Amino acid sequence: MIDTDVLDSGLGDADDDDFDSVVEVYDSQLPDNRYLDRELSWLAFNQRVLELAEDPSLPVLERANFLAIFASNLDEFFMVRVAGLKRRIVTGLAVPTNVGRPPQEVLADISGAAHALQLRHAAAWADLVKPKMVDAGIEVVLWNELTPAEQTKLYEYFQNQVFPVLMPLAVDPAHPFPYISGLSLNLAVRIRNARTGRQEFARLKVPSMLPRFVQVPADGNIGRVRYLPLEYLISENLSDLFPGMEVLEHHTFRLTRNEDMVIEEDETENLIQALEAELLRRRFGPPIRLEITEDMDEVTLDLLLNELDITEQEVYRLPGPLDLRGLFDLAKIDRPELHYPPHVPKTAAAFQPPDQSPRADLFTAIRKGDVLVHHPYESFTTSVVAFLEQAARDPHVLAIKQTLYRTSGDSPIVEALIDAAENGKQVLALVEVKARFDEAANIVWARKLEKAGVHVVYGLVGLKTHCKLLHVIREEDGLLRSYSHIGTGNYNPKTSRTYEDFGLFTVDEQVGRDLTRLFNELSGYAIEKKFKRLLVAPLHLRKGLLRLIDREHRNALAGKPAGIRIKVNSMVDEQIIDALYRASQAGVRVDIWVRGICSLRTDLEGVSDNITVRSILGRYLEHSRIFAFAGDGDPQVYIGSADMMHRNLDRRVEALVRVVAPAHINELDDLFDLAMADTTSSWNLGPAGEWTRNSRDDSGTPLVDMQEKLMSQIQRRRRSRAVR
Repeated sequence: MIDTDVLDSGLGDADDDDFDSVVEVYDSQLPDNRYLDRELSWLAFNQRVLELAEDPSLPVLERANFLAIFASNLDEFFMVRVAGLKRRIVTGLAVPTNVGRPPQEVLADISGAAHALQLRHAAAWADLVKPKMVDAGIEVVLWNELTPAEQTKLYEYFQNQVFPVLMPLAVDPAHPFPYISGLSLNLAVRIRNARTGRQEFARLKVPSMLPRFVQVPADGNIGRVRYLPLEYLISENLSDLFPGMEVLEHHTFRLTRNEDMVIEEDETENLIQALEAELLRRRFGPPIRLEITEDMDEVTLDLLLNELDITEQEVYRLPGPLDLRGLFDLAKIDRPELHYPPHVPKTAAAFQPPDQSPRADLFTAIRKGDVLVHHPYESFTTSVVAFLEQAARDPHVLAIKQTLYRTSGDSPIVEALIDAAENGKQVLALVEVKARFDEAANIVWARKLEKAGVHVVYGLVGLKTHCKLLHVIREEDGLLRSYSHIGTGNYNPKTSRTYEDFGLFTVDEQVGRDLTRLFNELSGYAIEKKFKRLLVAPLHLRKGLLRLIDREHRNALAGKPAGIRIKVNSMVDEQIIDALYRASQAGVRVDIWVRGICSLRTDLEGVSDNITVRSILGRYLEHSRIFAFAGDGDPQVYIGSADMMHRNLDRRVEALVRVVAPAHINELDDLFDLAMADTTSSWNLGPAGEWTRNSRDDSGTPLVDMQEKLMSQIQRRRRSRAVR
């Protein structure tokens, strides 16, 4: 599974502009060409998503879903990353890149790579996935493939359900060229007035509130279902929209706009009002990509280019249908045999209720020892949600503090916080209203929480609060005890079913003190410079990791055991990369497990010889962040919310927590052993930034699917309880 809420979505890593605080790094001991271009590396990540769609061993509706994820990811990449580059060029601001190339050259490379990928994406649908869906009895058809009876029934649907909501907009001296909203699907129609002979142009927006794929009425063939794209249905009935006119040409097109948001927080008195104004402005961002069907005539294209003020380099001519995000709907068809086998998350052993008891006492369980939960293999609902709900109703709980970056509609997390406030507890919710593409939803949640009596704050000026923290203060025997949860993923029950993440529950007093100080900093004016068991950005996290890397470097030079293992979504930060290069030169074995962007190279002789980079994509989106250092026999292992990107280390509040229980350290180490093994299916980063998929051995036998193996292992085992 890949991240669609990104960008986040998921999936993506293009959900922020990383230009504002790029750290200039130069090390004369390392080659100048030591970084891979981050934009091209992101496109390589999306190519890996596409390769899953092309994989014939996967269930066909899952392959369709990966096609939709690819399309959604690429949309966000253009709306944010490409938009950010163009904005900097247009405004004359500096555009530093991690490979030192002119931004115009970067844009040209992006355009070339993106064109090739979009054509490959269209071919994967037409030549690979669509035929397999036909074999399974699911067809996406053309109008001329329907029988006259089917066409008649669909015409009735058009008249009753589609025609009334269509709004053709003419373009003439009295009607200026209409506004084209971002990511909308449109028909460009050229018509001739039968009376005057004059040619006219009209734009017709395909209604997004209607099903993108219209089901063809059943023809009696049991086991077969057919769909017609909505724009094809509209195209075949244009005469009803333009009576008395001759339809000369009609073509589908789609525009992507700049949706990169810039808010000067230092210059605004009300962040929410400024954000709402910026959300309105974002709808009218300048165009950055025009997708057209391959049959569009030059007259229509020239008109669009002139009216939209877009260059030919930004035009993507593709075979139809455009906007394959619509495949998300088809991928939900209820055909279990065409999906991954169902998986029900297991309740973590520590949180399983005792015999004859309807529910577990999570406070008692956590007091017995730290609990490490691995989602979605282990249930988010019976751990995080149950913990918060128990805290909300427990009369001994005095206060609850939580960060909220992204959550889902009708979230039990939000409802539990409201219940806690209504039960008289002190409740603090730090809602990050600047979470990209979730801004509007988060404003709604923030206002709902405020109305219920929750203390809502929006974090620190100039920083996004991205850390995943939950802190509960409970009175026990006249004393106050802290119960803490630090996670790698959002407090989102919906995405927790498809995102791989870790969460640590603990009553450790030092973690409690750290969280108390951190929440005070986030909600008030405290400035903390030291934390004991946490590494916190933006002040300490990069420095702390650099010290840990340097210690492994020195241990290796001294002949002591040394090793570094890092799992992140993206590896971009130059200082971290250079430190890893230097550790490699000293003989430290470095394993990097990355889902998305990786600017680190593995092909630098004498520099990266000891570095291995793997990527694993599949059913679940690999989202956890793990940092493990051998420590000469005293392992230093952290989990948390931070990726190795400038935004995470410089412009976000991030938190890593040290994992100390030997059983948990061993579990994370075993996970790395599995991910990095040559017998596990993965992508390997090789020369020139090329990713090679290794999914079968020399005899053609499929390699181990790590996620499938973990599902099986965790269903069978009972986790060892941590002993501090």
